Amino acid sequence: MPLKLILKPGEKVIINQAVVLNGGEKTELVLQNKASVLRERDIMTEEGADSPAKRIYFAVQLMYMFPDRERHHQGKFNELVGSFIEAVPSSTPILLDIGRKVIEGNLYSAMKDCKKLMQYEEEVLTHVSEQ
Repeated sequence: MPLKLILKPGEKVIINQAVVLNGGEKTELVLQNKASVLRERDIMTEEGADSPAKRIYFAVQLMYMFPDRERHHQGKFNELVGSFIEAVPSSTPILLDIGRKVIEGNLYSAMKDCKKLMQYEEEVLTHVSEQ
C-alpha cells in the first residue's frame, strides 16, 4: 500500500536515513514500497531527549531509523524501560505495549506509544509538583 506524504515548504523528512528537504512549494511524495519515514515534527534529537520518557522514544527512534544497529539500541531501550518501571510502576501498561511492539518490529507504532508515555510522564511530574 503506497504511503502519501504531503510536505510543506521547507519541511524536512527522513526516508531510509536520507534527509530530504522540501523546496519552496508544497510537495506530494508517494512511496511505493516499505521505507522508514520520519517527519521533522517526530524527530527527537539526543539533546532533546531530556527526560526518561524522551530517552525511551529516542532509543526506539534509533532502532527504527538504523535497523543495522537495532540490537545495540534495543539494549539501551531495555535498560531505560527497566529504570522507568522501577521509578514509576504505574507506567507499566504503557511500557508493556511499547515493548510488545518493539519485539514485533512495529517500531513506528511503538514510537507513537512513546508519545503517550511522554504525556503520562508530564502528568505524573505535574501531579508530584502540586503536592
